[in-house]
Amino acid sequence: RAFLEQKRGNYAAIAQGTLAHPELVGTREQVERWQGTIGLIAATAAQTSPGAFPPVQAELVATSASAERGNRIRTAQAAQMLLFLLTMLLAGMVLSNLVEEKANKIIEILAAAIPMDAVFMGKLVAMLGVSFVGLAVWGGTGLAFWAVAGEAIVQQTGFNPAALPAPAVGWPWFLALGVLYFAMAYLLLGSLFLTIGAMAATVREVQTLSMPVTMMQLMVFFIAAYTITQPGTALELLAIAFPLSSPFAMMARAALQEALWPHALALVWQALAVLLIVRGGSRLFRTRVMKSGKAGRDKPRRRWFRRVQAG
Repeated sequence: RAFLEQKRGNYAAIAQGTLAHPELVGTREQVERWQGTIGLIAATAAQTSPGAFPPVQAELVATSASAERGNRIRTAQAAQMLLFLLTMLLAGMVLSNLVEEKANKIIEILAAAIPMDAVFMGKLVAMLGVSFVGLAVWGGTGLAFWAVAGEAIVQQTGFNPAALPAPAVGWPWFLALGVLYFAMAYLLLGSLFLTIGAMAATVREVQTLSMPVTMMQLMVFFIAAYTITQPGTALELLAIAFPLSSPFAMMARAALQEALWPHALALVWQALAVLLIVRGGSRLFRTRVMKSGKAGRDKPRRRWFRRVQAG
């Protein structure tokens, strides 16, 4: 009983006792499900007649690790979906902003004054701050609307966010990790969009190059969602290690497992991935954009005319 109440592992019920007096510890549903099977197994092992099943003594507990995990999966799925929608909705602003600045030559003026790494990182952090302000406004409006019409929404839809099971790390840590993982997911996707903007010269090229990134982000989200029911597998470890899917996989892990130290490692790894992508995007920008311009194209022609005049 104490083992089940600790909610460790993925156990639904525990059989104990002797073959003559078997005992079954679990929730009411699991006891009703396994009581007959345990009696049959005990009778078969004791080599008694099929009609003489030993009585199975039941000991009920309020919940088990299996039931608790099944409930927490709903919280993990809801958190992953919300994180994905917010990231895809807001990260696209980074790309549109960069394309506009490239068209107006603003980004080239900034690049002449400060390093491109600092320009890109500053744009990412600034747009992340704008996104947080927008989320605060939307969240406040949503809470005010829920306070007025929350009961009617629950009655009509049957969905009540307050009924979601508590995550394994607790609600305070879960919400704090949610903010951090949204920031990391935004920075990762935003840095990829900045790299695309550095390679593209026109809006049409931007749309062409951004489509594969959007589809890839959708695929990694599906992989991270699938690993919720596959804890400890190689696929889950791959989803945690791959930077684009790591925020979603770790968000689900926070709902299902109590350990906090893996989140610290994951956040450090995601921040390092952001720095690497920004560094690569800034180099692409310097090689493909900063070498363009009328002055740069006229230099070889002027040199040729000078040689002709000298000859």
